Amino acid sequence: MKKIFYDLTVSRLKNLLVENNFKAYSADQIFKWVYEIGVKNPEEMSNISKDLKQFLMENFEFRILNLVNQQTSKTGTNKFLFRLFDGIVIEAVLMEHDYGLSLCVTSQAGCSMGCSFCASGLISKQRDLTPGELVLQIVSVQDIMNIRVSHIVVMGTGEPFDNYDNVMDFLRIINYKNGLQIGSRHITVSTCGIVPRIYDFAKEEIKANLAISLHAPNNSLRDRLMRINKAYPLSEVIKAAKDYFEITKRRVTFEYILLKNVNDEIAHADELSDLIRGINCYVNLIPYNPVSEFYYQKTDEGRANRFYQQLVRRGINVTLRKEMGSDIDAACGQLRLKEND
Repeated sequence: MKKIFYDLTVSRLKNLLVENNFKAYSADQIFKWVYEIGVKNPEEMSNISKDLKQFLMENFEFRILNLVNQQTSKTGTNKFLFRLFDGIVIEAVLMEHDYGLSLCVTSQAGCSMGCSFCASGLISKQRDLTPGELVLQIVSVQDIMNIRVSHIVVMGTGEPFDNYDNVMDFLRIINYKNGLQIGSRHITVSTCGIVPRIYDFAKEEIKANLAISLHAPNNSLRDRLMRINKAYPLSEVIKAAKDYFEITKRRVTFEYILLKNVNDEIAHADELSDLIRGINCYVNLIPYNPVSEFYYQKTDEGRANRFYQQLVRRGINVTLRKEMGSDIDAACGQLRLKEND
């Protein structure tokens, strides 16, 4: 059975070539053909030998994912439902920003974190995605849309740090000079707060951005919203964020979804300010995309702006993310849920 070529880091490809009596330097040539030029057929790789072309064709798949559904928002956001080669469906979301095109990729089929507001967890985790299945979300979107993605956020369905090794290999592939060449400053990995992995991530050679999902300024509320808080309470998460900055000198992002009458009071803003004061960070306030299976509602615009302004008054670096895709199945997992209905 053929393997997915996109699972390979360049170091693994070099080892594989040497084991099969080919030259290690051919790995860079192949990566350049596949990722820079976009070739899917080894026969088109004009500077590698006939035997190596045959080896690649006999052992690897180069095809993109099957597109099941695509939704386009009036804001320009595109949501893709892809079918993996074993039949499992996953989502990726392409967003247009003034700084470029950002793709939000999925790291797991389903999610076991159990956050009480998130559609991802409505389908329990089936399995981790391989590095290639993450890479193929980018390659497939670029082929379908005839564009070049400039930024990556690992923030779709699943908890990236629950699939740590595969996600790190994914970063190595897309960051590589002859890979997709996406700079580390253009890559963000989000976690709901798996503390040991935050420390692991701080030591990685690729210094990608770290986003931590807080969504609450105290343990009692975060316990209700996010099951992970019982394993890694806020005090541990905040300490890990401080230590991460000390190790990497990279600013941390705190994600905070605004839920109407749940975590959006001015008192919550004050509490949040006190919690993160002194950390080199910024807060990304996110409008909630309602999910029919949950009772949570989106905070209205005026209330969201008051929360934002209170953080500004308290000296917190904060952004209020504009809505991108509320007219489509924008929340993580929604489109996939429809496919499984």
